[in-house]
Amino acid sequence: MSNAEQIHQTAAHLFRQESGKMLAVLVKLFGLSQVEVAEDIVQETLLAAVESWKLKGMPDDPRAWLYRTAKNKTIDFLRRERNFREKVAPNFAKQNPAGQWMDALFLDGEIEDAQLQMFFACCHPTLPPEAQLALVLRNLCGLSNREIAAAFLLPEDTVAKRLYRAKEKIKEERLQLGVPAGPQLLPRLDAVLQAVYLLFNEGYKSATSDAVIRQELCLEALRLGSLLARNRHVNQPKTHALLSLMCFQASRFPARLGASGEIVLLQDQDRSRWDQGLIALGYQHLRSASTGEHVSEYHLEAAIASYHASAQRFEKTNWKGILYCYDLLTKLNTSPMLAMNRAIALGYAEDAEKGIEALRRIAGLDKNQVYHVALGDFLAKKGGKSAAVESYERALQLATLPTEARLIRQKIEGIE
Repeated sequence: MSNAEQIHQTAAHLFRQESGKMLAVLVKLFGLSQVEVAEDIVQETLLAAVESWKLKGMPDDPRAWLYRTAKNKTIDFLRRERNFREKVAPNFAKQNPAGQWMDALFLDGEIEDAQLQMFFACCHPTLPPEAQLALVLRNLCGLSNREIAAAFLLPEDTVAKRLYRAKEKIKEERLQLGVPAGPQLLPRLDAVLQAVYLLFNEGYKSATSDAVIRQELCLEALRLGSLLARNRHVNQPKTHALLSLMCFQASRFPARLGASGEIVLLQDQDRSRWDQGLIALGYQHLRSASTGEHVSEYHLEAAIASYHASAQRFEKTNWKGILYCYDLLTKLNTSPMLAMNRAIALGYAEDAEKGIEALRRIAGLDKNQVYHVALGDFLAKKGGKSAAVESYERALQLATLPTEARLIRQKIEGIE
């Protein structure tokens, strides 16, 4: 790799990490209605970095370089835009003209506070859920419209329209930054946690041409979840439960794909490759989640993930414990997907026949390939080869990714 390519790769990774932080700080300074001004300054900062680093090389502390440049560009903007300064940032003229007052805005504690306020603003209940997640990805994770579109398999102009409508809604409703308190906190926290979970799930899908972007989505979800857990107001048991779940799931990343990028199913994964540090962190957050009286869906899903994490081999999995957790989950959620996961657990906890019966009782999953694969797996175990192949072939028709189709064909070939 050439020096220029290395600088470009390092810069791209750093920009994704830091652009959301810079944007949150500037929005805290300017106000939520002026997010476009903050976006322009961040963009100018990143462009300045690319031009400078290509000529002079990477600075010793690129993160500090970015924050210093963003601060200087903000001061230049406020000095230049008299109308903006007098109407939007009237306190600027009273501050130290040398700009030392802005240094405090880029301290780690202030950055986290700004991100937290931005997070709750992006997940305001007046905004539709799909817009909330798009705003989180754009404003907190630093993803471009193209990257968001790739993550959700949507046209780029659809993402752009969602973001535009969300920003207009923010202006119309005059939404403000801030972390809600008292009885308003928990309902808003639910929306924030759901956004983190959706973000993680988007990244946890099987390998695609955008696999690197998707894995970074999982890492961003873990970072944002940790940000929530560090704040005393939102450091709730359900926050730790979600973090626990994500840690357990992310621990499997090293073993989920084979050398050629093929999907490796849970029962075939080399468990020695699972990230033991993330598993230990998952148990730590699970203990922190047990301090409250309320048991959320995140608690139960984290418990299920912990059973998988503790099993040395797939055959040693505590399926009865997993089934018990799914039975509790069905009291909180009646979705067909949850019913499918419970049926799979039942098939392993008791026998394949009961799994088949439970799967066939579920309505609404005829176009779900995972459903047909699970049914085919249990049929194959019971010796129903032709019925199993029929289920696999139905799953193959529904497969959208080459890696998924290849895995299903292997199952068919294994029977034939």
